[in-house]
Amino acid sequence: MATNLAIDDSLIEESKTVGRHKTKKAAVTVALQEYIQRHKKSEIIKLFGNKEPA
Repeated sequence: MATNLAIDDSLIEESKTVGRHKTKKAAVTVALQEYIQRHKKSEIIKLFGNKEPA
């Protein structure tokens, strides 16, 4: 699906550099995957609690 977004160019360039991505698409794809994963983990922690062993 083609989508036009106005994303801050400096954020894209920094994410490409930090993540060593060759393309904007790769940088955005990884960023979205990490965002989703982080939020799913957060929801799991809320469901089960953050119980640390005594």
